[in-house]
Amino acid sequence: MILNRYERATPLRWLTRAAALLALSIPAVAFSAEGGGGSLGADLPLWSVLPFVGILLSIAIMPLVAPHIWHSHFGKIAGAWAILLAVPFLVAYKGAAMLEINHIILIDYIPFIIVLWGLFTISGGIVLKGRLVGTPIVNTALLLVGTVLASWVGTTGAAMLLIRPIIRANAWRTHKQHVIIFFIFLVANIGGALTPLGDPPLFLGFIHGVPFFWTLGLFFPMITVVALLLVVFYLLDGYLLKKDTESPPHMGGPNEPLSIAGAHNFIFIAGILLLVLFSGSVEMSEITILGVHVAWQDIIRNFGIVLMGWLSLKTTSRELRHANGFNWDPILEVAYLFAGIFITIIPALAMLKAGSNGAMAFIVNNVNEPWQYFWVTGILSSFLDNAPTYLTFFNTALGKLHLSEAEISAFLASGQVAAGKQASLDSFETLLKAISMGAVFMGANTYIGNAPNFMVRAIAEENHIPMPSFFGFMLWSVVILMPVFFVITFIFLR
Repeated sequence: MILNRYERATPLRWLTRAAALLALSIPAVAFSAEGGGGSLGADLPLWSVLPFVGILLSIAIMPLVAPHIWHSHFGKIAGAWAILLAVPFLVAYKGAAMLEINHIILIDYIPFIIVLWGLFTISGGIVLKGRLVGTPIVNTALLLVGTVLASWVGTTGAAMLLIRPIIRANAWRTHKQHVIIFFIFLVANIGGALTPLGDPPLFLGFIHGVPFFWTLGLFFPMITVVALLLVVFYLLDGYLLKKDTESPPHMGGPNEPLSIAGAHNFIFIAGILLLVLFSGSVEMSEITILGVHVAWQDIIRNFGIVLMGWLSLKTTSRELRHANGFNWDPILEVAYLFAGIFITIIPALAMLKAGSNGAMAFIVNNVNEPWQYFWVTGILSSFLDNAPTYLTFFNTALGKLHLSEAEISAFLASGQVAAGKQASLDSFETLLKAISMGAVFMGANTYIGNAPNFMVRAIAEENHIPMPSFFGFMLWSVVILMPVFFVITFIFLR
């Protein structure tokens, strides 16, 4: 059945469906370049975020109260919320609104889904063979390996590489939901804190002048969070193992050493990482598409990632993908839902970018201390896209301290201090650590905090592991993550 679905849902078909959903959100009407005038973020009323709230509540509630309708029509529901925002938005602000929609599609959504598709496709061709038994020691070790990998192959890459092996290792367990939840916490989020390759917000910082290896300075906060979570996991896993009704698989019999099939796909993963690094390191000319300036290095990156995924599909046997339980459903769910999320999120991001002039000024104006930047950036990143949220507070800190990107880049890279700016630059570095930690760590708070969260959940459910609802997952994050975040606030952000 899985192989049939794999054969049926080709990449071209799901890309076509995603494109059709996006097309629904942009009525085929000619708009003038005249918009609402001034900054959209300053003009938009607070209630314009209601479609975004609506899609979040749909994701949270409908799988509980109407599961059949949701699983059959979630793409249409996401499209309906996108239309509910797009139509009045376009009528009220005309060309300015059209430009915002085009911008979020071309600059944010398309690169986002291409990177996810590439890593998902390639990692689906890598199979870890051999005997792995999901004991507390093995599970903790797998979580640690994934956490380490996440900063170097991205949270999506690490999650897609290891989610299937950890599911197979725990197939015999009665209680295994907690394994996937901690996997989302650590591998799909917190592990990506050490390099710009790890998580999109840090990559944005790299593009805006933060040196590549500066984020290694987050090592001690990150390792503190990781150590605390792994201790909690080990104790919880050991407790639940005692309650399991199944016994561990017999360890005798033929020797089954660990091995990797489809290892050539690591070449394609390396290709994606080099393409991402290239796009952030090189400045080329731009072209204008639908009024949006798109840099050639970004176009090259996007086509290069598609090429890497295509080569993986052509060079990896279907038998290997079948052994991995590979099909397109998880990436389809992410593509449809995040298309709706990206469209409806426009007003919220615009109001945040407007700072003191927008309807969310009550948030921006009251963020001053490092711990405030950490918690506000983190909580917003749990529900909004963490990359633009990071950039919003990055720019907020720059503005409040009267610094430029050139000044902070020189300071972070070589300690070069502009005249009279030592105190401001020191303060900015402290705030940037808080912003970076909040954006990366707290993506683990909800399913929509980071795209791999959704994909991991979908793969787990396909393997008959019942996952908590949207609010159920948040309960886990409140009980497990929040106390840990309070600890690092007290230690590192006072």
